[in-house]
Amino acid sequence: MRAVLAPDAALLGFARALRAAGVDASTERLHAFLRAVDVLGPGMRSDVYWAGRLTLCGSPDDLERYERVFAACFGAAEPVGPAAVAAPPPRLRMVVRDAPAFRTTAGREPLAPPSATPAGTAEVLRHRDFAELDAAERAAVHRLLAAFALPGEARRTARRRPARRGDVDPRRTVRELLRRGGEPALLRHRARAVRPRRVVLLVDVSGSMAPYADALLRFAHAAARGTRTEVFTIGTRLTRVTRELSHRDPDLAMAALAAAVPDWRGGTRLGELLREFLNRWGQRGMARGAVVVLLSDGWERGDPELLADRMRRLHRLAYRVIWANPLKARPGYAPLAAGMAAALPSVDAFVEGHSLAALERLAAVVAGADVAFVEGADRA
Repeated sequence: MRAVLAPDAALLGFARALRAAGVDASTERLHAFLRAVDVLGPGMRSDVYWAGRLTLCGSPDDLERYERVFAACFGAAEPVGPAAVAAPPPRLRMVVRDAPAFRTTAGREPLAPPSATPAGTAEVLRHRDFAELDAAERAAVHRLLAAFALPGEARRTARRRPARRGDVDPRRTVRELLRRGGEPALLRHRARAVRPRRVVLLVDVSGSMAPYADALLRFAHAAARGTRTEVFTIGTRLTRVTRELSHRDPDLAMAALAAAVPDWRGGTRLGELLREFLNRWGQRGMARGAVVVLLSDGWERGDPELLADRMRRLHRLAYRVIWANPLKARPGYAPLAAGMAAALPSVDAFVEGHSLAALERLAAVVAGADVAFVEGADRA
């Protein structure tokens, strides 16, 4: 029997997808969005679109992300511009046959839960294991993955920027005095600028990761849109694929990546490849102070002691080491595989990587959220 979702559940899932895409949909904005939809009615797709656009987007940069996420959750968005305001397209009502109504509003007919809508499907798919998806569900997951963003944890830089508080900026203060002809002026302040840390993704494409590799690489493609994200594949070889994933279209990026990676569905030599990464890339600065994420099930055909030694070295170089394992979500799982057991002592955060919801939690951990807090919030 198919689970029935209340309208608010679909809207909350939409808000989670926006946050994963990098939109600053704060709690206050989310409450305003839900109030607006409650007044307008969640059965109208156009009402949901404009309510979210006006309440959840806080800057022009959010608009493109909002369009992508809305299209993935609800279907193609409505045109934006004067033409859309002057002659809005017909509004489509989202209904489900033979489903009980949840609430009514004055002057409107009862609304049905949108369990058969793309939004309801997206909410259900958030918790589905990638390995269990059929072709249609996998295509829907691909559209949702295209909206992800993966900013690294913010850090203060040596550069300083104008600020309302902080140290006095003598140069700007003196310039202001000169501009006023020596008359007293307000003190100008400065503070250290903040920028996200570099993120390095090491994605396992070995045979044991075959059910998850495609989804994880599409997640990496969305993350690689950031200017400080590097992506490598690991299996029997180490391949840097940041350039291949720079294509804006996900399908073109996957095609370029397939041509560049020679070791699809092969074995796993984590220790040797991690040593190669550190010697060729990491020691030169790519891993230094970065957030390094390994997406792997931890199976190792090589020497576990070598993997343990290279993980300790990586842990000393990187700001944070995160391991996302798709098998962690399975009932009764324990990190008993030789490779996983050897690497775990040098891992700062050990998270799941089997579903959209798990990747949302991974993105929050990369951005600096505490693992226990993120998992507790998801269960709540």
